[in-house]
Amino acid sequence: MTPLIVYEAVGFLLGLILGSFLNVCIARLPRGESVVHPRSRCPNCGAAIRWYDNIPVVSWLLLRGRCRDCKFAIAAHYPLVEIGLGLWFMTQAAEIYSLVHFTHAGLSTSDLVSGVIAQSSIAILGFLLIGLMVMDWQTQLLPDAFTFGGIALSFLLVSVRSFLLAPDEDEVLLSSHHIQLSSPGSSSAQGNVFLTGPERLLSDWMFSVFCAVMILLLVRWIYRSLRHREGMGLGDVKLLALIAAFLGFWPAMLSLFIGALAASAYGLILLSRGKAGATSKLAFGSFLCAGGLIAALYGEKLINLYKTLL
Repeated sequence: MTPLIVYEAVGFLLGLILGSFLNVCIARLPRGESVVHPRSRCPNCGAAIRWYDNIPVVSWLLLRGRCRDCKFAIAAHYPLVEIGLGLWFMTQAAEIYSLVHFTHAGLSTSDLVSGVIAQSSIAILGFLLIGLMVMDWQTQLLPDAFTFGGIALSFLLVSVRSFLLAPDEDEVLLSSHHIQLSSPGSSSAQGNVFLTGPERLLSDWMFSVFCAVMILLLVRWIYRSLRHREGMGLGDVKLLALIAAFLGFWPAMLSLFIGALAASAYGLILLSRGKAGATSKLAFGSFLCAGGLIAALYGEKLINLYKTLL
């Protein structure tokens, strides 16, 4: 059996490579530029970046964080994004290793495939949230290519997972001595099926996205009604919908709570140092992205802990 370290190494290297592409997206998407053409260039002198100067992390270290031609400083967030995404993908690769290990211990092939798709979804979410976090911090913009594009990709992945469900898997049953209902077109229903597995999976996805959107729209409307100015952009609404699409409703609410708490703490620090006023704008999307990353890793444990406290 392939050892864990191989999975982690492959995941880390893949994250580094995709992190390099993510840096291109971060630099270009807020300006409405193509992420394909032209080739990467130094923003100061315009010199094309050579292939050997574009190796993730390594090239930045060898060049000591400066352009080879004009010695213009290359921002530290470039290698940090690559390392961050590398670590994120390494974590998901370790989870996939666990699924493969359990398959040898008796986990079915269908469960393995579904689990791999689920972990791949989390890896993709990390790519999107890390990119959006940096973009919002730098420009206070959350490009639709990442928010709407991510929501569409999540729906595609959920559709694939629903297609791979076993005939009776994840279906919602009503007790036979209560209401007699059957799902239209269900060949396995015996008069007591309320929702088949695919119907439940897709309806849960739509419910999560819809409720996340409506909650932030309500918060946005209440703030505008009370303060007579905008307090939250629609980009934040789409961002929360993206998190709900990948993680579900309650993890998205946990992301919102963590993001709001972190943003409030940061705002208080700025106020205490005289670096911000009551009307200063914060990159709330960046904090919401951080909340989404935490919820993706620890959301289930934190939510269960909260339930036990109740």
